[in-house]
Amino acid sequence: MNQWLNACVAVERVITFIKGINFRKEKSKRIAKLVLIILLIFTISTNICDPFYRRLIDKENEHDKRIWCIATYSSSLQIYNFLIHAFHVVAPFIINIVAAVIFIAKKSRQQANLKDNENYRELLKAQLREYTNLFIAPIVLAILALPRLIISFLSKCMESADDTLLDPIEYFISFMPPMLTCVVFVLPSKFYKEKLLETLIDYRTEIQRHFKQVK
Repeated sequence: MNQWLNACVAVERVITFIKGINFRKEKSKRIAKLVLIILLIFTISTNICDPFYRRLIDKENEHDKRIWCIATYSSSLQIYNFLIHAFHVVAPFIINIVAAVIFIAKKSRQQANLKDNENYRELLKAQLREYTNLFIAPIVLAILALPRLIISFLSKCMESADDTLLDPIEYFISFMPPMLTCVVFVLPSKFYKEKLLETLIDYRTEIQRHFKQVK
């Protein structure tokens, strides 16, 4: 879901730039709410069949007792799951890249029209250097999603108690993309990084002022 939301932000960035002063914030909010509902329904509906093919089995041996969650997928359902999981990674990645290309091309063209003595290719190169983060972010997110994508296709039984660490590791890997939002989106951007530093300095100043008042 978070990858789709990132793609939506990229699309809105392009629309905001293209429309310029004609951009309507209230209309954008209404569309955003509608898109959020559609994405939620779409994401749930594409994975809703999964719980129906899982069952719990009690297994007891001389050492311990375990409850296994067994997935019984047919070959066609395995293919479907593969395609759906891949789609939820690849489609937002493509949307992010295409949106970044359109944004940079449009902005370079706009500056070329304003500066007659500037070469379009040179302006395009300058914009690519300035907005490299628009390409870095989706690439990093796609790479971070690969372990989760691979793990979702792995289904094996635990052969010993040592293997119980695998489940929590798999679980926490799925949270890596949202946990690294600052690293992925803020740090590669010079503008956002400067704003982050300004915000941190403001917070530090407020904390220092508060402690001085307490003393």
